[in-house]
Amino acid sequence: MMADHILLVEDEKLLRRSLAFNLEQAGYQVTSSSNAEDALEIVRRDPPDLVLMDIGLPGMDGLEALRKLKTQHTFPVIFLTARRREFDEALGLELGADDYITKPFDLPILIARIRAVLRRIKNPAEAAIHTPISVGDLEINPIRFVATLRGEELNLSPREFDLLHALAIEPERVVSVDSLINQVWGAEYEGQPQVVYVHIRWLREKIEDDPKYPERIITVRGKGYKFIPHFDS
Repeated sequence: MMADHILLVEDEKLLRRSLAFNLEQAGYQVTSSSNAEDALEIVRRDPPDLVLMDIGLPGMDGLEALRKLKTQHTFPVIFLTARRREFDEALGLELGADDYITKPFDLPILIARIRAVLRRIKNPAEAAIHTPISVGDLEINPIRFVATLRGEELNLSPREFDLLHALAIEPERVVSVDSLINQVWGAEYEGQPQVVYVHIRWLREKIEDDPKYPERIITVRGKGYKFIPHFDS
């Protein structure tokens, strides 16, 4: 099976090299470009599966490049940017960007979001599990990998995020430890329930008012865990 092909468009040389190396280590085929003009030519010759592109490029910026790409191609585009202005994000998403991540960023988060976008494109039937959900005072956006509690963004690792999503997507339903391992870690972790126990403890420390007496993530002895929604009073 061929690796997914990512076109990386980034003018910062060191960042471009570092990202290319890490993406290749993660199993992707990577083509790099330092500017949008060359990137458009690369796309013409060899369309990628996904474009990872800085907005603040020299010459033609990323937003203009996105306009040109979306007139002829449907592959996903994820923006990298140092800009923090909300209108940049809104405009980028309006033009057809599939995701948007602000520098500096954690590499595992970036790779997780790349995987999520590619999985969503390849498996439209899975779209429901990538729809943002609101459960009481908790909101989860699996496309953006952002979870907020009472309006405050939670600082979650990729595993913690996936674990919370797996529990909250069907509130009050008991989810077995084996099911959580399969959904969050994969088959290679079968028979290792301790990874679930540890991450549940870490997750409770971030979302429970009192982690010693959890009211959101409830243990159902001999069965697994269930998520109980809470609502602001």
